[in-house]
Amino acid sequence: MNTNTIIIYVTREIERALGMEPSKNYHIVSNKTKYGEIVQTQYPDFVTLVEPNEKGLLGTTDLLAHGNTLALIARLRSGSTATSSQISSVQSPISILVFKNTIRVETSANLLTCKLLNPAASLSERVENKISQIRWLGNLAAKYLPPHAVKVTKQITWKGENPFIIQWNHGHTGDGTILIKTFDDLRAVQEKFPERIARISGFVSGPSYTVNVIITPNRILIGNVSYQITGMQPFTDGSFSTVGNDWSLAKKLLTTDDIQYIDNMTKEIGARLQAEGWRGLFGIDLIKHEKSGRIFLIEVNARQPASSTFESALQERARAGGARGLTTFEAHVRAITGLPIDQDLIQIDGGAQVVQRVTKHIQDIFDDVSAKLQKLGYTVVAYQNTGYNADLLRVQSEKGVMEDHGSFNKHGQEIAEAIKSAHLNLAV
Repeated sequence: MNTNTIIIYVTREIERALGMEPSKNYHIVSNKTKYGEIVQTQYPDFVTLVEPNEKGLLGTTDLLAHGNTLALIARLRSGSTATSSQISSVQSPISILVFKNTIRVETSANLLTCKLLNPAASLSERVENKISQIRWLGNLAAKYLPPHAVKVTKQITWKGENPFIIQWNHGHTGDGTILIKTFDDLRAVQEKFPERIARISGFVSGPSYTVNVIITPNRILIGNVSYQITGMQPFTDGSFSTVGNDWSLAKKLLTTDDIQYIDNMTKEIGARLQAEGWRGLFGIDLIKHEKSGRIFLIEVNARQPASSTFESALQERARAGGARGLTTFEAHVRAITGLPIDQDLIQIDGGAQVVQRVTKHIQDIFDDVSAKLQKLGYTVVAYQNTGYNADLLRVQSEKGVMEDHGSFNKHGQEIAEAIKSAHLNLAV
């Protein structure tokens, strides 16, 4: 990183910011959690933690406005103990980076008179919104999306044909995605949300994949494709909820032609973002039809994808073993700060992570589970979330955890059994 650039990554979950090592030029502001305190102990001068309030962990906007963040900015600007009231009167060399930009985040960053490095929230919204995305994709929508239409929910008709998907404007990790298999399924949704606008798509069954991509003014760098672990118990109750990534299985299931097709799709979508001034990370989710073998686009994530942090950690390990190039997160930071990129991304051979979410029966993770998994050789990141389907525990492995599409290998089974065997986790 340019030694004249100081970045403060502000994030609700500290794990999102750990794609690179904290330093005098790369600071992190996050919530005070058990895991956050472990990271702060390692990097006491470069990690600032904020106590949660009575409502729980603070979101990015509240963290940006917090006194601890203001004090850090003042200290970095002046090199002294300047008070927060002095911040706006001092020329700022400070830039802010967040996991996902929004209008509220932009407003808060502007109040700090700091440069927000993330692409514009208006562009992110246009690309991610399930309805406006179709128009934004233009001819690529017909080329890559499953057959689709946009209707008000009450106007959707049941024709007794194949199952289909209803998606609302916003959703992530499978939230807001509803599978309609019968007339009763459709009627239940129509009774609950009659006036809501929805995207209707043909249902495609098969393995899903994720690829992280970095955009610069003159390059589109494509990361390592990972198999998307989706809807598997005990990690989630939701059949469409993403609960992890396996880079090992993607290499096993995808053919050379598949990889080339994904590469072409990614470059076409990336070129459209590039033309609109996007810089840094975005991600796409794909699905391969189990019968025809055709690959469809199912999601464009106009933000830093959650898997990019661990992909970067796996790339760091590969580099320690002699691989050359940049990690995904390093390229992201270089792209958004305008630094040149003259290396490719590091290729990785495997690795996986799986996330335990808050479910009906698992609403907390106790220390004995984390300790057991760590003893088995896994890296464990614990979260302090309570919302349904929110992250509870992230388990990372240098080896794959999937045997095949929809089935765990011995490592995945080992992780699942460690969680299921801790009966104290079960809500009765």
